Amino acid sequence: MDFSRGLVMKLWVVFAHISWLLGLSSAEDASVYYNFVVSYITASPLGVPQQVIAVNGKFPGPPINVTTNNYVVVNVKNKLDEDLLMTWAGVYQRKSSWQDGVLGTNCPIPPRWNWTYNFQVKDQIGSFFYFPSINFQRASGGFGGFIINNRPIIPIPFAQPDGDIILLIGDWYTRNHTALRKTLDGGKGLGMPDGVLINGKGPYRYNDTLVSDGIDYEKITVHPGKAYRLRVHNVGISTSLNFRIQNHNLLLAETEGSYTVQQNYTSLDIHVGQSYSFLVTMDQNASSDYYIVASARFKNQTAWRRVTGVAILHYTNSKGKASGPLPPPPQDEFDKSFSMNQARSIRWNVTASGARPNPQGSFRYGSINVTDIYVLQNKPLVKIDGKHRATLNGIAFENPATPIRLADGYRVKKPYKLNFPHRPSVGAPRSETSVINGTYRGFLEIILQNNETKVVTYHLDGYAVFVVGMDFGEWTENSRGTYNKWDGIARTTAPVYPGAWTAILVSLDNVGVWNLRTENLDSWYLGQETYIRVVNPEFSNTTEFPMPDNALYCGSLSKLQKPEDISSATLLREYPIQLWSMLVIICASAFVFH
Repeated sequence: MDFSRGLVMKLWVVFAHISWLLGLSSAEDASVYYNFVVSYITASPLGVPQQVIAVNGKFPGPPINVTTNNYVVVNVKNKLDEDLLMTWAGVYQRKSSWQDGVLGTNCPIPPRWNWTYNFQVKDQIGSFFYFPSINFQRASGGFGGFIINNRPIIPIPFAQPDGDIILLIGDWYTRNHTALRKTLDGGKGLGMPDGVLINGKGPYRYNDTLVSDGIDYEKITVHPGKAYRLRVHNVGISTSLNFRIQNHNLLLAETEGSYTVQQNYTSLDIHVGQSYSFLVTMDQNASSDYYIVASARFKNQTAWRRVTGVAILHYTNSKGKASGPLPPPPQDEFDKSFSMNQARSIRWNVTASGARPNPQGSFRYGSINVTDIYVLQNKPLVKIDGKHRATLNGIAFENPATPIRLADGYRVKKPYKLNFPHRPSVGAPRSETSVINGTYRGFLEIILQNNETKVVTYHLDGYAVFVVGMDFGEWTENSRGTYNKWDGIARTTAPVYPGAWTAILVSLDNVGVWNLRTENLDSWYLGQETYIRVVNPEFSNTTEFPMPDNALYCGSLSKLQKPEDISSATLLREYPIQLWSMLVIICASAFVFH
C-alpha cells in the first residue's frame, strides 16, 4: 500500500511537470509540433512517372500553420539516400541562425537520421514556404506552405476571409533533381521546363494538343459571394510566372510578412522564391468554372506555351466546365517595364499593425543613416578551375566543410574569410568561402546589379529588407534620389530585372550568420550566394541563443558527432500528447490497484 501511494505521488509529480510543459500550448507563446518524414515517392504530375520528394507521403508537403510568437518544433526524419536540410524561407529565426537550415549554418542531416528544429516565430506574421535547401532537392519537391497568423488581439487590415487557400506554383522538369544536378555539373543549361505545376499537379486539359489526357489537375472549390485569401508561392527553379484568375480581380493584401497597400491586379508577376497574399471575392455568375493560370514570363509565348500551369476555380453553383482560351498574359515579351512598374507599385501599408500593435510604419527606415554599402553584381556563368560557376562580385561561394557559426564556437582555423568585396571585383573570378562582415546594429545598403538576361530574385535569411528602388541601367550615387524612403515594401525577397538594379536597406539587429542568395535554383547551386555574419562584440545570450544541444557536427568537427540518440527530451518534444495520455492511464491504474 505504501509503495502504491509512493508510486502515485511520484507519478503525479511527473504528471504535474509535464502538464506545466503542455500548458505552454494554451498560452500565448504556445508550442506547435510537427513530424516530417521526408522520402521519395513516385508521382506523375505531367503524365510521366518520376521520383519526387514527399513530406509525410504527400507532394507537396503539408502546411505549417502557426501564430505569432509560437514555438515551432519540427522533427525531420531523412529517408532520402543523401544528406538533407530543411529551410524555412522568410522565418527570421531571431537570435538563432542555428535553426536556419542552410549549409553555412547547419551540418546536414545524414540519411536515415532525424533531427529536430526548434524555433520561435517571434514578432512575425505572413505567408512563407519551407523547402529542402541542398543538393538541388527543391527541384524534386519537399516544399510546403508556412502560415504565421496574427494573434487575436492584433487586428488584420481587412475583413476576416471566408477561407484560406495555399497555391504552390513553379516550373517543373520530368527529370529528377539528381539528373538536373548532373546536367549543371556537366556545364550545360537545364533548357526549357516541361511544364508548370500548381500544388504539385499538372495543367487542366484546356487544349487537347498541348495537354495530354489523364493528367491530374488542381481544383479549388469556393462558395459564391464569399471572399478567400489566396497565398501564392513561386517554389520553382528559375522561371518567373504571371499569375491570374479568369474574370476575377486579385486584391493584394500581404507579401512575405508585411501588409501592403491594397491594390487590385488582373494579374501579377511572381518571381522565383516570392510569396503573395491576395483577397479574391467570388463575385461572378458561375456560368462555368474559371481558369487559374500561372504562365512563363519574358519568353516566346509560342515556344513556351507548354510551360503553363492551369488549375480550376469551381463555384459550388457552377453550371459547367471551363472552356475556351486562357485569359491572356501581359503582351510585353521583350519589354520588362510593365513588370517593373508592377513591382514598384507594391507598397507598405504604414498604418496597419503587423505582428505588434504599433503600425508597421512606426519603423522609419528612411531616416536612419546608412553605415555600410555593398554593390553586388551577378554575371553570366564563368569557368573557374574548369567548371561553370555563378558568381557575385566575381566570387563563386564555396560552402564551408564546417558551418560558420559552429566554426566560430570551436575556433576552427580559417573555415571562411571575412573579405567579401564591397564592389564588383576586377580580377579573375574565383571560388572562395568569402563572407560579408556585418556590424551589429548597423544599417546596410545593398545594391543588386543584374548583368544577366533573366530576372534574378535575391533572398536574405534572418531579416526583412526594405525594397526602396529599382531601375534599368547601372546604379550610380545619383540613383538614391529615386529611393522610396517612406513606404517601400519590407519583405524577404527582391527581384532584379535584366540589365537593371534594385536597392535594399536592412537593419542588422539579428545576431547570427545569414544566407544572402539568388533564389533561382540553378544559379544558387552553382555558387551565387554569400553570408552576412553579424556578431555582438559583447557576447550575450540575450542577443544570440547558444548552440542547441542537438547540434550536428561535420567537417573538421566530425569527431565530436555522437551516434544518433533519441533522448527522453526528444520524445517529449515529439510526442507530448501521447506521453500525457500514457501518464494519465498509469496514474489511473495506480489508483485502481491501490
